[in-house]
Amino acid sequence: MTRTGIDTEVAVVGAGPAGLMLACELALAGIDTVVLERLPRRVEQAKGGAIQPRTAELLEMRGLLEPIRRRTAPGEPVGGHFAALPVPLDCTPWHTRHPCPITLPQWEIEQVLEARATALGARILRGAAVSAVDQDEDGVVVAADGLQVRARHLVACDGGHSTVRGLLGLPFPGRPGTQRAVLADIRLSAVSPPVPQRLGHISTLTRRAGDHWAVLAPLGDGRYRFTFGRTGQEAPARETPVTREEIAEALRALYGEGTVLGAVDNSSRFGDATRQLDQYRTGRVLFAGDAAHVHPPLGAQGLNLGIQDAVNLGWKLAATVRGRAPHGLLDSYHAERHPVGAQVLHHTSAQRVLADPDPGEDVAALRDIVVDLLRLPDANRHIAGLMSGLALRYPLNGAHPLTGGRVPDTELTGGAGTVRLSSLFAAGHAVLLDLAGAVPEGLPLPPRVDLVRATCTEGPGAAALLIRPDGYVCWATDGPAADPDEVLAAVADHLVRLP
Repeated sequence: MTRTGIDTEVAVVGAGPAGLMLACELALAGIDTVVLERLPRRVEQAKGGAIQPRTAELLEMRGLLEPIRRRTAPGEPVGGHFAALPVPLDCTPWHTRHPCPITLPQWEIEQVLEARATALGARILRGAAVSAVDQDEDGVVVAADGLQVRARHLVACDGGHSTVRGLLGLPFPGRPGTQRAVLADIRLSAVSPPVPQRLGHISTLTRRAGDHWAVLAPLGDGRYRFTFGRTGQEAPARETPVTREEIAEALRALYGEGTVLGAVDNSSRFGDATRQLDQYRTGRVLFAGDAAHVHPPLGAQGLNLGIQDAVNLGWKLAATVRGRAPHGLLDSYHAERHPVGAQVLHHTSAQRVLADPDPGEDVAALRDIVVDLLRLPDANRHIAGLMSGLALRYPLNGAHPLTGGRVPDTELTGGAGTVRLSSLFAAGHAVLLDLAGAVPEGLPLPPRVDLVRATCTEGPGAAALLIRPDGYVCWATDGPAADPDEVLAAVADHLVRLP
């Protein structure tokens, strides 16, 4: 077979949410990007279909949230959950414009991301299964179904069963799953009273009967996302096809004979293994999304974790490719995101116990106690911040209390009139935000660091802030006059190497 050679700056393996978001970020920064996807076409399965509040904020910063919202079904906003317990999580204390998860099938989120990535110039090559990866000091060569792609860097976003990870022989330490379940997109030709009629809090969509358990979520137009399993039985292997009769039997057991399966659009099995790479970077190969970490699928944490991996990595990798990155910037991707992934593995492990469909007396008692705790405002705020990503702070050097955290999307008034803070990041640049005339005139800022002078009625609590392209503060001051050398040192330390 004749191989076609492609030269690019970054190759991304996997066209899921993490890979496509990374392609958007890289292409936005002007990096030539090729995405290799083994599947010839997108699987239109409604898995992972919830965008958590912090992910919504990041998508809004890039102008991607509105096209996603246009696809969502109308309905009352519903708070998130912890272990499917019957207490909605309240994110309003975190001062966000998006306090509730946004529900949309993952494949539709992927459509929006792919459209933006290709509009920015990224190339998405489908039916390109990677079969070999070789790297040297200068780059990476990837073989994929007749293609030979040469890139400066490779990012593996190819899922929990990552081919790239396997080809490099990297261990994926952790624990195997203890449960296996089925996810199916179905249509019902008849329904009984127990079938949910509208999308609500997950605790209203769950049901147990005998040894069956399920979550049945109505998606509109007679479509449902049906997640189900059985307790006390050895589950079929993950590769075992899901049969129509298996789905119909579960529906009858849980919802009665009056609920009749009309059609099965697609189905698959999944498990609840907990694993994480020790290092998210090996040479010129990096890992993001499920290729770097897997965990029990609770609260759509995987989709959100992967998108946030991509937003953290994209601007750092772009600066590295362009030769503008300060020392250690690319390594900070692992340093910042590995602990975040470990935290998600930790709390989803706890949720797996609490959400056990066949809890013993001890677990049932623990559930009661946790439900009572979640009804306390401070405890609810803490868990809401954890599940939503709004509580995330990176361990960045800096004495100011805002350093390392997000800035709420406040309204700013300046020369361009009144704008929202999120709109300043549409180009993927860092922003030096001067709210009190603290930044001196003529400061020699490098490209892709924008100085914005504005005022706001509900300020973030500083006279000036330096905000990274991913929306996290890396320097701030309360003083009426910022030290120019201090500002430039922060730029050089956190963002881009100065001339």
